[in-house]
Amino acid sequence: MALLSKDTTLGYKTTGSAFTNVVGLQSTPDLGSDPSQIDVTTLADSKMKYIKGLEDSDTLEFTVLYDTSVYDSLNTLAKSGSTIDWQVKFPDGSAFDFKGEASVKMGGTEVNGALVFTLSVIVSDGPDFVPAA
Repeated sequence: MALLSKDTTLGYKTTGSAFTNVVGLQSTPDLGSDPSQIDVTTLADSKMKYIKGLEDSDTLEFTVLYDTSVYDSLNTLAKSGSTIDWQVKFPDGSAFDFKGEASVKMGGTEVNGALVFTLSVIVSDGPDFVPAA
């Protein structure tokens, strides 16, 4: 069964158990990571050989429609330098949880275009898939 992206949310929390959803979310990045390749080729091998290495999570970038209060809230989080709990939640209840520091930057503008900004999260833990309950 396929899912429509409608009602996908990005939430954050600094204390307590409830996530605050980021209003105006337009896009989410790929979640998860590819493992690095470790070269284990010997001089006797005729082809390169590799084993799976550690996974490296990229910085996750989210596009958000500009709203002064949303931008200010996320910019305050970013300036705190704190590690924040984040969650991307899908309409079926499954999610990806991760921790990381935030930064925000205003997007470029164009004629007849919506103002947007980019929320970047430098991942320090995760993202980990959480199945729907």
